[in-house]
Amino acid sequence: MVIATRKLVFRDGSENREVAIHIFVPQQEAPRSWSCAYEIDWPDGARKFAAYGVDAVQALELALKMIGAEIYTSNYHQSKSLIWEKPGQGYGFPVPISLRNRLEGDDAKFF
Repeated sequence: MVIATRKLVFRDGSENREVAIHIFVPQQEAPRSWSCAYEIDWPDGARKFAAYGVDAVQALELALKMIGAEIYTSNYHQSKSLIWEKPGQGYGFPVPISLRNRLEGDDAKFF
């Protein structure tokens, strides 16, 4: 079950293409083993993945960071054609410490 969705826009020439990000409810896999699946509907195809943690909160937190990492290392971000609310203001997802130097806009202020 999807618990949250964020919609980004990829400006492809004169066309705007939606990039939906879906986060699913964390699932217990075993004692002290949880997964949190997510999906990014990139223009060239959807990517589905999951993060794992010792509880639901850790799995969700790691999924959010993995989403942020995937966005900030994508060719769509590198092309400066991917936006959330305003160009250059970030996407509202945290990233791992090793990628914080890539953050821009509000993301750089808050994450």
